[in-house]
Amino acid sequence: MTAKRIGSAGSKILSTPNMVALMEDAALELAKSYLEEGQTTVGAEIHCRHLAPTPVGMKVTATAKLRSIERRKLWFDIEVNDEKGKCGEGSHLRVIVNSKAMSEKAEKKAE
Repeated sequence: MTAKRIGSAGSKILSTPNMVALMEDAALELAKSYLEEGQTTVGAEIHCRHLAPTPVGMKVTATAKLRSIERRKLWFDIEVNDEKGKCGEGSHLRVIVNSKAMSEKAEKKAE
C-alpha cells in the first residue's frame, strides 16, 4: 500500500502502515524460535520512526533483533532498510500466548 492510497502523500512511496507491517513480520519470524508447541505471539505495542521515503518498486527489508525476554514478553528492536540505506526503525513488543486459548477467546467474543 502506498502513502498516496491512504491519503497521506501525493506520490507513490512506501506507507508507514506498510512499514509497520514489515516490522511486525520480522519480529514474528524471529519470535517463532522461542515458542513451544501450541504457542504463538500477538503484537502488543509498536513504536515506529519512518525516517526516509522509499519509492514503489524499491526493495525494502526489515531486520529484527531480540532485545529482551521478560516472562511471556519479547521485546524487539527493528531496522528497516531500502536499497539506499536506513529508512525506518522502531521497537516492538510481542506476547507469547496459548494458540488454542486465544482462538477460543476470540470465538466467544464473536458470539
